[in-house]
Amino acid sequence: MTVSGKKQTMGFDVPSSGDNSVVAATAQRGSSPQNCPVTLAAGEATPKRPETPFRESNEDEFASVPTPGRSAGKARQAIDIKAELEKRQGGKPLLNLVIIGHVDAGKSTLMGHLLYLLGNVNKRTMHKYETESKKAGKASFAFAWVLDETGEERDRGVTMDVGMTKFETKSKVVTLMDAPGHKDFIPNMITGAAQADVAVLVVDASRGGFEAGFEAGGQTREHALLVRSLGVTQLAVAVNKMDQVNWQQERFQEITSKLGHFLKQAGFKESDVFYIPTSGLSGENLSTRSLVSELTTWYSGLSLLEQIDAFRPPQRSVDKPFRLCVSDVFKDQGSGFCITGKIEAGYIQTGEKLLAMPPNETCLVKGITLHDAPLDWAAAGDHVSLTVTGMDIIKINVGCVFCDPKEPIRVCTRFRARLLLFNFEVPITKGFPVLLHYGTVSEPATITKLLSVLHKSTGEVLKKKPKCLGKSMNAIVEIQTQRPVALELYKDFKELGRFMLRYVGSTIAAGVVTEIKE
Repeated sequence: MTVSGKKQTMGFDVPSSGDNSVVAATAQRGSSPQNCPVTLAAGEATPKRPETPFRESNEDEFASVPTPGRSAGKARQAIDIKAELEKRQGGKPLLNLVIIGHVDAGKSTLMGHLLYLLGNVNKRTMHKYETESKKAGKASFAFAWVLDETGEERDRGVTMDVGMTKFETKSKVVTLMDAPGHKDFIPNMITGAAQADVAVLVVDASRGGFEAGFEAGGQTREHALLVRSLGVTQLAVAVNKMDQVNWQQERFQEITSKLGHFLKQAGFKESDVFYIPTSGLSGENLSTRSLVSELTTWYSGLSLLEQIDAFRPPQRSVDKPFRLCVSDVFKDQGSGFCITGKIEAGYIQTGEKLLAMPPNETCLVKGITLHDAPLDWAAAGDHVSLTVTGMDIIKINVGCVFCDPKEPIRVCTRFRARLLLFNFEVPITKGFPVLLHYGTVSEPATITKLLSVLHKSTGEVLKKKPKCLGKSMNAIVEIQTQRPVALELYKDFKELGRFMLRYVGSTIAAGVVTEIKE
């Protein structure tokens, strides 16, 4: 059993020392040393035996093999994660990019066309989408179908879930997340934005199109506020559908001045916001600079791809304890199941033990996959799929956090936080019900105490125990959740100390965790 146990923990690789283990095994069975060569020769088929890992194994038996756990610990010390990260992808840093904007601004078409121009979608597939979309009477949706893959998304013509794909620029490897723009799917959009480092905000340049997204009820403002509150500091604004207004410079300037003023209020630095005139349908100014004379007379800046390439890669928290927020759980073939999510901090290797919180269950990592390629290790910033065993799939939900058993994440139902309230009409009082969006979690909660109102820039206390909180205020409050949630303090883990509060379909506040109570 030790042999099969050893093979199992190694994933699907048979250890090169396999021959010795067979010798050891035969010796244990009491066969004479002279017989050993015979056993090996007769057992030429032995190397074919590592089908064992694929069998539905008894997980208790799996857990009872202590040795691999120790050796995995040694292996962990042996890896120089920073050097390995530099070697990976030829030294190209990883960038997680989310595409946001009002519904119908052309996000999916823009990115679908960019992926096609980069060769990520072959001509045959593209031709299939074109003919299918024409049959459905939606010829202009062909490129959007590259990212909107479900039947319902295609029927309704709107993105509903976060589509994820990968492409490369000259100096970066980019994980692209196409977030839904419709206000019914903002919770899905928050999940996508929480996993992003940088964002592309797509606005519609057509007459009335920009105004519909930007004025009251549009999603342009809310999306920009959300990504800023979730820690995105660099933003590219793709002013899309410029071909519909004949590439007019006046229209472009009108949009950038309105947006610029708002984005500055939202907390973006002017030097970190970049405006690019584009056309998702015709593909102008996406992967290469446009040659359209109406545009080149007044615009000589970067194309969208060049701008994505120019983003600064963020600092990854590889030195901190391991943290991964689960965004999906599914059953895999064979034993165990898979969880997917973004590694927020630390790194992981196959054969290591992990702790899942809040369920407080441990499991063993059997395999790691990044962009459909199997790996031995993965680090902060990677969107991975982990195959785990030794735990019941029923206990794991979207929003659970997998962490290092030696340094677990804290779990509580009550915590204190600093809130920044948005332009929200109803005053917030004690006992106010909200929906807490944290990482990939969406959890009903209540604001149980209003502790103080703070000065926006200095943070000094202006008023203690206020009766209610109004729009644009900064305050310290206590929040109680219905079920336990795994949280970190903002000062320790910025990625896991941020959250959003929503109420009846609109986002009312962004917050950071300052104190965990119980």
